[in-house]
Amino acid sequence: MRPISLRARVAAAAAVAIVVAIVLFGVAVYARLDSRLYGSLDDTLRRRAVDVARLSASAPAILTAPGALEGRIGGSALFVQVVDRRGRIVARSGGLGGRVLPLDGVAATALRGRRAGLGDASLGTEALRVYASPLGEVGGGASAGGAVIVAGTTADIQATLRTTRTFVVVVGVIAALLAAGVATLLARRALRPLAHLSADAHDIERTGDASRRLSAPPSGDEVGELASTLNAMLGSLERAREAERRFVGDASHELRTPLTALRGNVAYARRHGPDQAVLADIDTGVRRLSALLDDLLALAREDAATPARAEVVDLVALAQDAAAADPIERTTVVGARGEALVRGERAALERAVGNLVRNARRHGPPEGRITVTAGADGDRAVLTVADEGEGLAAADADGLIVGEALCLCHGGAGFFRLLEDGTEREDA
Repeated sequence: MRPISLRARVAAAAAVAIVVAIVLFGVAVYARLDSRLYGSLDDTLRRRAVDVARLSASAPAILTAPGALEGRIGGSALFVQVVDRRGRIVARSGGLGGRVLPLDGVAATALRGRRAGLGDASLGTEALRVYASPLGEVGGGASAGGAVIVAGTTADIQATLRTTRTFVVVVGVIAALLAAGVATLLARRALRPLAHLSADAHDIERTGDASRRLSAPPSGDEVGELASTLNAMLGSLERAREAERRFVGDASHELRTPLTALRGNVAYARRHGPDQAVLADIDTGVRRLSALLDDLLALAREDAATPARAEVVDLVALAQDAAAADPIERTTVVGARGEALVRGERAALERAVGNLVRNARRHGPPEGRITVTAGADGDRAVLTVADEGEGLAAADADGLIVGEALCLCHGGAGFFRLLEDGTEREDA
């Protein structure tokens, strides 16, 4: 089953939201209209009942006069019926014709219980709203001690409510369709930058070219922020790929030298037989290969370790430890403890400093001095290792990087780069 597109989901959500809003609004309007219409009818029935009660008390003979009880409410006749204490009809309005208002429900309560009340009733097939109120003994007429029953039809109210319901439903459907259409257009326009980003990402994935970047929209909204974040990620991937390529080249170079020496020594031993000097060279080459492999495994373990455990490390102390390992004591450390503090992984920093010092011993003059300087440079900590060798030209040195270590120094990144001739370069 094909998944529903984001644009379709946005349009559907907008349509549903509009429908829900209109339904809630329609329910509120319907309830308010129902309350107001029935409240107005009830007030009219009460006022008419009060008028009849006053007429019964002040001029009971007029109750039976033609037209005395007539009245209208809206476009419909108002039904009035007066009964005595036994429930016999004393007078009624002409709108009733030959019909009689029922004497049950609120009428019975007013007549026998002497309490006024509102209720619903029916006159044939016509629904009525009924108000009944007891009459006092004042006036002494035939209606004294009886009750007055006033009723009005609810047909007009029901028709108005039905029209309102139909109107709300029709408006809801139309608004939902319009909302879906408008939401589709807006979603298409709003998601167009995402479609462009997706197309660019597909091209990058197809070509495998991490140097390309996504086309960021001119607006600085969330889509623009996403494009910037993805471009930053592509930049990190490009740098990681370049570092991996450089690392493979450096590792190949470092491994090729002892392997070439081992191959030559083995060939010599096969032709001329065992020789102590050759065996010593083979042993030295094996040890060098073992050390290189140990370093590679340590780097792999640190790259895979998550999260990194950073701590405050004193570079001067690390340099002093590396100098103490010099068997001929030709390494000098410049700097006092506490002057070059960084936050990073102690094991990685120890190995980086140790590799720098050992490289200087291996490639510098046999009796030359090695100077390790550590100190603060503004908000960064800097460590340099220098020997007394001639060094390489800058053009040659760029292609002979054989090791690299990374530490986090006061919120910045410091790279210690080790060159083939023993010199060291630090880039922030």
